[in-house]
Amino acid sequence: MAKFELKLPKMGESVAEATVTNWLKKVGDRIEMDEAVLEIATDKVDSEVPSEVAGTLVEILFNVDDVVQVGQTIAIIETEGGSIEVSKENVAETTVEENAVETINQSIESAQETTTSIDFSDSNKFYSPLVRNIAKEEGVTLEELEVMEGSGKGGRVNKEDILNYIKERNTKFSIPKKETISPVTISETKTASVPEKQQAVSTVVPTSVNGADEIVEMDRMRKLISKYMVESVQTSAHVQSFIEVDVTNIVKWRDKVKGAFEKREGEKLTFTPIFMEVVAKALKDFPGMNISVDGEYIIKKKNINLGMAAALPNGNLIVPVIKNADQLNLVGMAKTVNDLANRARIGKLKPDDTQGGTYTVTNVGTFGSVFGTPIINQPQVGILALGAIRKVPAVIETPEGDFIGIRQKMFLSHSYDHRVVDGALGGSFVKRVAEYLEAWDINRDI
Repeated sequence: MAKFELKLPKMGESVAEATVTNWLKKVGDRIEMDEAVLEIATDKVDSEVPSEVAGTLVEILFNVDDVVQVGQTIAIIETEGGSIEVSKENVAETTVEENAVETINQSIESAQETTTSIDFSDSNKFYSPLVRNIAKEEGVTLEELEVMEGSGKGGRVNKEDILNYIKERNTKFSIPKKETISPVTISETKTASVPEKQQAVSTVVPTSVNGADEIVEMDRMRKLISKYMVESVQTSAHVQSFIEVDVTNIVKWRDKVKGAFEKREGEKLTFTPIFMEVVAKALKDFPGMNISVDGEYIIKKKNINLGMAAALPNGNLIVPVIKNADQLNLVGMAKTVNDLANRARIGKLKPDDTQGGTYTVTNVGTFGSVFGTPIINQPQVGILALGAIRKVPAVIETPEGDFIGIRQKMFLSHSYDHRVVDGALGGSFVKRVAEYLEAWDINRDI
């Protein structure tokens, strides 16, 4: 018998820790390879941690609500012989055969010494630490892993898949290795240290509670939302610009094509992908809005990744991200929006689905609000709120003169960070969004 350490895997860009929310297995339970052992929650989404081996759960190292760092051992699984992955510091304590231990150590050392690193945060797929080590040791690129067919649960690539691939690679595949350059972080380029922000001193105000009141503790996500909202207000100098937009052509066009669109694509055509397409187009015109702030440094983002604020059934909020939104046509945008919204509602978002956003859009009109003053999603510098579309009387200008007519209108509310975005840029950006919306071609093909 041998013991395997189940570790908290890396789950995506900037995810350093997670909270244990539920153990799906208890000590003594039999576990199959790739079977989920526990449920965890990051600051954005919930996820499951699968086992990389088959065996029996013999020890649980963290309780529910404990915070675990990426790479920490969270459970011990006892396997029936064979070579397994173990950490170097515990090799002497294992009961694996001596030659198996030597092979494992050589594999780990080789993976650690390799000068080419693979940035797994660029992928939306889950790769176990064992698969990652083998990939590093054998020089398998992320591009090769992405096209590899996995035989594990949910199509995951397991140990057997990657070993079989390596065995057949020379004859079956010829994908060139991608030369990688070690990234240089901003912190490495700074010549002067930036003083840490002073913590705001808050005064606790006593709360009066009587016998008829009920005291309910915030759930985990609400605590995180509360923390992030307060930090954003304390970090960014929020300022807003508002503009009213005539979207009559968009309403008429959507009413005309939505039936045929759903029949052809199997997807509903809502207003959201239309707005997202226009916002992405405006961000290309004004790249100064597609930035983030790190201390005294501005980071100009190459990709346009749109955050899409979505309300959850429990009343909380989550912001899935549409990656490379400017490269999607309307059909692709609609499919992506619907997929992210559906998976957000049922709690099936992956950690990477909420990472990497460069600008955020929130639809306050869903709840009947005409406009709002949204809080910036740090470290971004802008967020656009879409108000409710309403029929209103409006002055219509024609060559024959002005007259009053009924038009479909809405307000756009743009919050931006005045530390790095001046009123001219913030106002010009939201005006450009309005211009694109009002110029919508009512005869556009889908």
